[in-house]
Parts: sequence; C-alpha cells; structure tokens
Amino acid sequence: MNKTELIAVISENAGMSKKDAERVLGAAIDAITAALVRGEKVQLSGFGTFETKDRKARVGRNPHTKEAIEIPATRIPAFSPSKALKDTVGR
Repeated sequence: MNKTELIAVISENAGMSKKDAERVLGAAIDAITAALVRGEKVQLSGFGTFETKDRKARVGRNPHTKEAIEIPATRIPAFSPSKALKDTVGR
C-alpha cells in the first residue's frame, strides 16, 4: 500500500473527502516527525511506539577497495509494534 492508497482508505472509512484525508495524514506524519526531532517518544496504543535511537560511531569497510572508513554517530528513527499489532498480523 502506498500513500495514495492509504489516503483513499482513510477517506472511505472516515467518510471524508480525499483532500481532507490527505491533510489529516500529512498533519499526523508532521506531528510524529516533529516529536522525533525533539527526541520524544510517540506511543499509539494498540499500534506501536515511534522513537529515536543513537548509533555509535564505528569503522566500516569500503567493499570495493577494502579500505577502512570512519562511519559517524547518527540518530535514527525506530518503530516498535505493540503486542496487539503483532498478534493481529501474526494470525
């Protein structure tokens, strides 16, 4: 499912226009992104938790030259599904 298909499903299930559904989805994504940028967790009961995780700096290898390269530390977004979501998908 892509974003356009998701907007169509939201529109149909909520009984709203596709334009309104697109704005709602956009606002939700923007709110989650802003919270993650601030380093906050976003917990959606029954769905899961969005959070950020820190990756330490490490040494990697260029696969073509086998030369060692320094990979800097970064902060990445992560999602942990809730037990309810895992159980529903696992059926």
